[in-house]
Amino acid sequence: MTMPTVSLFEQAAELAHAVLADWGAVPEPLGDEISHTSGRILTGGGGQFPESGYWRCTPGSWRCEIARAEFCQFLEGECTYTSDDGEIIEIRGGDTAWFPEGWKGRCDVRRTMGKTYVIL
Repeated sequence: MTMPTVSLFEQAAELAHAVLADWGAVPEPLGDEISHTSGRILTGGGGQFPESGYWRCTPGSWRCEIARAEFCQFLEGECTYTSDDGEIIEIRGGDTAWFPEGWKGRCDVRRTMGKTYVIL
């Protein structure tokens, strides 16, 4: 029997300074400042779940809809998530969040965000 391998981002916080894949502009921007995303996939991706990786996003606002539950460890930046029912969630580097499947609202990034994530 073959032993499964461990996937590892060494010093994930240092990925903020790494060369990342350009993932383009957010799909549903709100306002004039359009956030751009980049990142690196650690496991999964391409429609395979779970997916984990590192995600980076520049300032701007956009419509956010969580299709699959997601665990996030925010490493840097500041943003506000506002749910469609009015709940306001302030996020900054060092925070951890769980977004349940079906969460909908908006995201307003004030300082470039960097996070590690797992999408289930």
